[in-house]
Amino acid sequence: MALIETTAALHEAHRDNHTHRDVNGGWLRPAVFGAMDGLVSNLALMTGVAGGAVGHQTIVITGLAGLAAGAFSMAAGEYTSVASQRELVEAELDVERRELRRHPQDEEDELAALYAARGVAPELAREVARQLSKDPEQALEIHAREELGIDPSDLPSPLVAAVSSFGSFALGALLPLLPYLLGATVLWPALLLALIGLFGCGAVVAKVTARSWWFSGLRQLALGGAAAGVTYALGALFGTAVG
Repeated sequence: MALIETTAALHEAHRDNHTHRDVNGGWLRPAVFGAMDGLVSNLALMTGVAGGAVGHQTIVITGLAGLAAGAFSMAAGEYTSVASQRELVEAELDVERRELRRHPQDEEDELAALYAARGVAPELAREVARQLSKDPEQALEIHAREELGIDPSDLPSPLVAAVSSFGSFALGALLPLLPYLLGATVLWPALLLALIGLFGCGAVVAKVTARSWWFSGLRQLALGGAAAGVTYALGALFGTAVG
């Protein structure tokens, strides 16, 4: 009895501890990186213009233009990319669907051979393939996963990708612009808020990586700060040259 209880406890401990991070990032990765892209690009754009010693109204207009242009560009690019990828996948699924309809036995043999190659006993592999091939839709799903590495029931939506990219980029791009919209007339409040946002984005990214939150935060802070510093220096240089 004690042995059974000990074994059960070990299984329970293994189940509780044997968890993995979401290596694909789920929704978190594209959302955070979209916001980070908007934050860094608009911060760099605004600091570049500020380096040219222009008025704060010009910086605000530049920031608004950068937000709108970047968000629409991200949305259009993401929609086109995901739509093209989905169309390619659907075309490949149509090919597989036709093969299953025209040559069902060949496809069943192909599936059996695949399982056998992975170490399943040949007789068992043939039986598994036979049972899985009874339902055409299930057979299509299995072949798609095994041969193409995709799940036909979980294809990405171009519209969702476009809307999420637009929203996350716009949110990030708004951060350095916010102090100006609230009445600031100098650059440092926008720079401070943007740097805090960069550290926060980097810390959140740590949720889908093996790095510590402070390392990821400081790394993103340094990269974003460097981009802002370089564009400010270029803005000052060009502003002096033009002036």
